[in-house]
Amino acid sequence: ENLSDEQLYQRFWEMTAKVVDPLLELGQKHTTPSIERSVLLRMGVSSLEAKPIVEGCIDRGLMGKGAGHVVYKLAKAKGISIRDAGILLAEGKSWDEAVALFQRKEV
Repeated sequence: ENLSDEQLYQRFWEMTAKVVDPLLELGQKHTTPSIERSVLLRMGVSSLEAKPIVEGCIDRGLMGKGAGHVVYKLAKAKGISIRDAGILLAEGKSWDEAVALFQRKEV
């Protein structure tokens, strides 16, 4: 096919979406508490904090969003470090705010 630069650009992103979308779906539907704790550990959250964060995500229906994503969004919204956001959640604090961050419509 002889595609213009714009058509080639569009085709590239269409094909990329076809490859990436199933991977995203797998990650959203097939995560486990163990995987989520592992992600949190790599983000700098201690193992003692990771367990209550993952349990909090499960209790609030946020597992599909990813525990690391929950901590990251809370940190960004509050203007604090990921570590500090993790500590808050592990202590049972700021969960209402975290849940609300995922209820808003993203534009």
